[in-house]
Amino acid sequence: MENRSYVGDETWNADTLPVGGLAGNQPHHHHNHHHKHHTTVDLKAPQSTSDEKPPLREKWGRNIEFLLSCVALSVGFGNVWRFPYTAFKNGGGAFVIPYLIVLFIIGRPIYYLEMVLGQFSNRGCVKVYDLAPAMRGIGVGQTVAIFTVITYYASVLAVTLRYLVASFNPELPWAKCDPTWPDCVDSSRLGSIALGPNVTQPKTSADLYFRKTVMHAADSLDDGLGYPDWRLALCLVASWICIVGILIKGIKSSGKVSYFLAIFPYIIIAVLLVRSLTLEGAWTGIKYFFEPQWDKLLTIEVWYEAVTQCFFSLTICFGGLIVYSSFNDFSNNIYRHALIITSLDTVTSLVAGCVVFGVIGHLAHVTGQTDISKVVQSGPALTFITYPDTIAKFDFLPQFFSVLFFFMLFLLGIGTLIGIVTSVITAIHDQRPDIARWKIVISVGLAGFCIGLVYITPGGLIILELLDYYGATLVTITLAVFELLTFAWIYGVNRVCKDIEFMLGIKTGLFWRVCWGIVTPITVLFILLVSLVQYKPQNVPLGYNALGWCLYAFAVLQLPCWAVYAILQKQGLVWWDRCKAVLRPMADWGPEDPTKRSEYGTFIEEYKQQSVMDRTGNLVEKVRRKLFK
Repeated sequence: MENRSYVGDETWNADTLPVGGLAGNQPHHHHNHHHKHHTTVDLKAPQSTSDEKPPLREKWGRNIEFLLSCVALSVGFGNVWRFPYTAFKNGGGAFVIPYLIVLFIIGRPIYYLEMVLGQFSNRGCVKVYDLAPAMRGIGVGQTVAIFTVITYYASVLAVTLRYLVASFNPELPWAKCDPTWPDCVDSSRLGSIALGPNVTQPKTSADLYFRKTVMHAADSLDDGLGYPDWRLALCLVASWICIVGILIKGIKSSGKVSYFLAIFPYIIIAVLLVRSLTLEGAWTGIKYFFEPQWDKLLTIEVWYEAVTQCFFSLTICFGGLIVYSSFNDFSNNIYRHALIITSLDTVTSLVAGCVVFGVIGHLAHVTGQTDISKVVQSGPALTFITYPDTIAKFDFLPQFFSVLFFFMLFLLGIGTLIGIVTSVITAIHDQRPDIARWKIVISVGLAGFCIGLVYITPGGLIILELLDYYGATLVTITLAVFELLTFAWIYGVNRVCKDIEFMLGIKTGLFWRVCWGIVTPITVLFILLVSLVQYKPQNVPLGYNALGWCLYAFAVLQLPCWAVYAILQKQGLVWWDRCKAVLRPMADWGPEDPTKRSEYGTFIEEYKQQSVMDRTGNLVEKVRRKLFK
């Protein structure tokens, strides 16, 4: 598969390139060279003999398993853990409005686009760039970014498991203050406290339990990272055992688990929402969450955070969605699935926000703090402070509800991690099918565990935010620009729409075409450029910022490196023809089923014949054809 040549015939344009073994009636000689490298492909002849035919890709057991797995992938840590602290950091209502706008013009279009190309090609996040092999480095870079996310998501999962185990105590350990904690107020307290003019603002026992007992959190990295907490290390081992155990048997086993992973968490979220809204002072926090701060809407930082949160919330531009879609049946109605999942994801984020901000409003009431933004410290720890604080105030069996909540959070984390780890495994397995899948799963698990130990040190939370910014957020937005450029302009919006028409039998509307070709890529590019111009180093020692930039460079430079490699692999052409050839689909691009691929070749040939008369025109006319033809 990897050594099939690109179709470089000069008579073809990239957006009408024949694929799948049918090239129309162009005369040429038949050559079948069975060399190890650089096979010359005869477009009329069969692509391979029965001995060479690759096995069909593993499929979901049922379509509902794909839908629920996508729900578990997209509706997870990004919504319940990351969204609330990102919204709190960016002013509550000042963040929600940009977030909803970004979901509509960026999140949903990219979600549908990635679903389409994954299902159409039955390829993973690297192999999908067979549509333009020079751009394969995008998929490799996204794999680096998603592995970075995997390492710290797993550590968050370990903290969740630590709380789950602690919930079985006769009394919740964070409900009462430890005698050694100064300026502490019990999280189980329901009333408010009066503060004198010179009294230090107290912190809740849930806050101090997380920072002092669970994480042993350091205020800075000046004294180094410290050593991992052994309890969290054991929880990290258990987390990775769960992930590896589910994935080691393949996609069908994770599909069966999705029924529970996707549905059960909503029951617990509903219970917590009701309890949060009934706390005294909760509506002050809810108002802060939804009330717009119009002055902040003009700051680029809020929009940048909205875009990145959109990527994390929907898990787009990471490769996981393309991988999940690649295990679909060819004719699955992903248009409907894309609308359902993106809508459900938005609702879940807002509900999780209401739970957290309701608790923050209550904490403001309890501690006597009038400024909501100063009630708790924003950051990754926010979820492990607000939710436990809510549960500590339950009058009836708080331990029971604590077990339910952290079990739910654990399931959400497992659901998300299964999807993104599958992305990495598939990227490796697509390139090296000779390596047994179980060996790849175990290797990824071991690597993820070893790196994850960094995040459960006293300085781990600071490192988490550092690598989240450089290795995940910044990399993802940068590569998202090139992903959209590749799909919308190199491959072509018109070609994507023809693929949808062939696969689903539906015409693509104007909204999708305009978003894919113009609105979405320009918006993401603008956010990226402004964020780079206004860059401020993270508040850590200089060496850590340098490490972050090295990680960013390693991921992003995959693009030019793989492009050069693709050009050098093209033999027998002058360099300019090589460059053009590697921006065209490979000879075997299209559906994996040979019959479907032959039908697709005929379909595209007919489209080419209809379009061949429209090759002339000015730039505006060419753009119009690329988007709307």
